[in-house]
Amino acid sequence: MTFDLAQFASTPRVLDGATGTELQKRGLPAGACPELWNVENPDPIRAVAQSYVDAGSDIIITNSFGANKFVLAQHDAGDRVAELAGAAAGIAREAAGTREGVKVFGSLGPSGKIVMMGDVPQDELSQTFAEAATALVTGGVDAILLESFGELAELEIALGAVKSTIDVPVVISMTYTAGGESPATMMGNRPADVVDLAVRLGADAVGANCGLGPDNYVGIAAAYRELTSLPIWIKANAGVPEIRDGQTVFPMPADQFVTYVDPLIDAGATMIGGCCGTTPDYISLIRAAVDARCAR
Repeated sequence: MTFDLAQFASTPRVLDGATGTELQKRGLPAGACPELWNVENPDPIRAVAQSYVDAGSDIIITNSFGANKFVLAQHDAGDRVAELAGAAAGIAREAAGTREGVKVFGSLGPSGKIVMMGDVPQDELSQTFAEAATALVTGGVDAILLESFGELAELEIALGAVKSTIDVPVVISMTYTAGGESPATMMGNRPADVVDLAVRLGADAVGANCGLGPDNYVGIAAAYRELTSLPIWIKANAGVPEIRDGQTVFPMPADQFVTYVDPLIDAGATMIGGCCGTTPDYISLIRAAVDARCAR
């Protein structure tokens, strides 16, 4: 393993922002497959990645969230996991190369299947995560990010598959739907469950993304820090989504979002960015806040 994530995240690091909503601004139709654009229309993918590098991200994420055969099969591309994941890595690697020191993390999200319901054989899940991770690493990513998982059982399968297949750091990040005093995912998993999984299977960082705004993720970061010394990854939404005039909007403006950077660092977060609704403008403000913090 050539990339030391713990050392890299020993000082606060800036992540990127949303990919999906940024691609929609560039013409991706609702319900379309973003991963297909890695080969069919790569310029917008490249533009989004470059915009985050230019905004000051230390880490950018590949456009490969749905690179598993179950998601891709909905778009008649179930047999193109390796092709689309590899292309995603190449695009992000190119953008990262325009500024020294920027790292690329290969994004892999959930399959859309529920393990506890027996929706799909576990060996098939394991195989598709392993295939995508191999393609991402071959394409040049520095680490793998397993993000937006809501079911610990699926995350365990994905983590086991990735750790047994490749030799780069792996971040595990769950989506929390409840914050406050009792943070939990939609399946009832809690920060202690995530830390336990990380310890058992050797994840290199734990985190939370999507779902909630940064106010709730301050408490979740603190809950993680009480349990582990691993780096902590936080990518909150720009507030809890609302429906306005039939459209989903994320109501927290960038100048409010950035006020949570110091509280997140105080709580133990070491890698901070944004998820749905955040843009390069948000990341620019996070970059300035982190730089100011480190200069104190």
